[in-house]
Parts: sequence; C-alpha cells; structure tokens
Amino acid sequence: MIRVLLADDQSLVRAGFRALLDAQPDVEVAGEAADGEEALRKVRELRPDVVLMDIRMPRLDGLAATRRITGAEELRDVRVVMLTTFELDEYVFEAIRSGASGFLVKDTEPEELVRAVRAVVGGDALLSPGVTRRLIAEFAARSKEPAAADALARLTEREREVMALVGIGLSNEEIARRLVVSPLTAKTHVSRAMIKLGARDRAQLVVLAYESGLVRPGWLG
Repeated sequence: MIRVLLADDQSLVRAGFRALLDAQPDVEVAGEAADGEEALRKVRELRPDVVLMDIRMPRLDGLAATRRITGAEELRDVRVVMLTTFELDEYVFEAIRSGASGFLVKDTEPEELVRAVRAVVGGDALLSPGVTRRLIAEFAARSKEPAAADALARLTEREREVMALVGIGLSNEEIARRLVVSPLTAKTHVSRAMIKLGARDRAQLVVLAYESGLVRPGWLG
C-alpha cells in the first residue's frame, strides 16, 4: 500500500485529492497538512511514501519544507511531488534541485495524479511531459554557467549518453528505442549514473545534466 500525505492550505483541494487517492486499491491517504510546518511534523510522524506538497503555503512554504525533508537522512525514502497552480512556476526548478521528485499542476487529469504517485514510489520522476522539459530548459537558461564536469568523469561513455537522454526528458522506454537496447538495460545505465553521481532520484539527475553542461537548454529534440 502506497501511503500519501497531502500538504495544501486549501481544504477543498485536499478533499478532492483524498477522494481520488483513497478510491485506488493500492493507495491510502495517511494524513493531511494545511501548512509547511504541519507537513514537516506529519512527515516525521507518519513516514509516508509520497508527499503531495503545495508550493505556496503559510508559516513554512512548500519549497522550504521540501528542503528539510530531502535533507534529513532519516526521511531519505520519502518522495516529494510539488503541486503548483501554474505550469511555469518560478520555484519549480529550485524545488527539483532541492530534492523534489517532480511536480504537477493542480488541474492535472485524475489518472495522471495517480500515475505520478505510483511512478515516484517506483523510483521514476515526473520529467517526461513536455511542459516539464520546457520549464527545466527555461530556468537552466537563467542559471549560471555550467559547473566543471569533473563528476562526469566517473561515468562511462554509455552512461553519459544515457544521462543526456534523461536530461532531455526521455523515459527508459524512449531511451531504449533510441539506443536500440532493452528498457531494462536503459534503466540499469540510469541507475548506475545516479549512484555514481550521488543523485537522489531521476529528477536530480536531470538537474546535474544541465548544471554539468552535458545538456544545454534548447536540446529538447
């Protein structure tokens, strides 16, 4: 059973998400929070698998709460998915850099929300939709010049190639087709790259791909 914590200051939003998720046979809502401080407290208390975290909340915003969750060793297995009202929210790229496993706009289709919860628990990240690729490209373009790529020296040539494809938003299945390998092989290369670079999940691997200069804004194919 996948346990989810809902963190949003709008009770109507929480009620809608709860009704949808509780209707799934493999998902249950473990708790709710109306602000970032309460979310942080309940994450420590309930240890959910996934937190659906609104970016803008009183007392402690979702970005700050996410940093505290992803920075706590004892909470390393908790995945955070940011919720935003707008597709191009100025905080989303920073949220992913801070350890969030992805983001969703609040008016996403119900089946996409359920798929997202299952995906992050399975180790994937919400980085395939074109809107996410556009967002990452936009904010990467505003960031400083790429850092030295010394870390990439730890990767094999194939792992760098796979990491670049992850960086432009391709799924394991799409990478497998591009490289003419099996999806399992593609997933293995992604996992090895994450381990070697110390990436928490696929989302941070994308950030590292941009920050190292392996992928540049505009290379979205």
